[in-house]
Parts: sequence; C-alpha cells; structure tokens
Amino acid sequence: MDYQEHINKDVRLIILKALHSQDDYSLNSSILQTLLEGYGHTESRDYIHNQLRWMERNVQAVKITQAGSVLVATLTSAGRDHVERRARLEGIKRPSPEV
Repeated sequence: MDYQEHINKDVRLIILKALHSQDDYSLNSSILQTLLEGYGHTESRDYIHNQLRWMERNVQAVKITQAGSVLVATLTSAGRDHVERRARLEGIKRPSPEV
C-alpha cells in the first residue's frame, strides 16, 4: 500500500466514526474538514468531497446530499457495521477494538 492510500483509509475511518457519533448520523463537509484538521489531516474541501463520493460509490458507507457548496454525508448501515466492527469495508482502515 502506498502512503497516499494509507492516508485515504485513515481519513475515511475518521469520517465514518465522526458520523457514527452524531445523533442523526450526519455531518457536512465543512465540519468534517475542521474535524480532520484535529487529527492532523489538513486536506482541501475537494479532497474531502472526493473521499465522501468514493465511500458512497464504492462501498455504500455513506449517502450524500448537496447543500449549497457543501456535501452532507449520512452514515448508512454498511458504514455503521464497519465502525462497530460487524463487517469490513475494503478501502477503509479497520477500527481498533474497544477496550
């Protein structure tokens, strides 16, 4: 695995975990951008949009809706199962076991 793919997998997991922590399982890409900066990922909004689209298109982990210049991502059951370690989605870092 190359370095960029390692970063992509980590970013995707952080996004899924953030969505999982919300009461409605949804966040917009602006909030996600700020959240990712807290984890050391200073990525552009376009990069985040691309990662959200990848997760919607390739593994159906999120559902996306457009709201002006931001995307609103909502966690799907497949994304929830990955975060809760009931299933594994290829291309997304596996969550650490809860201790």
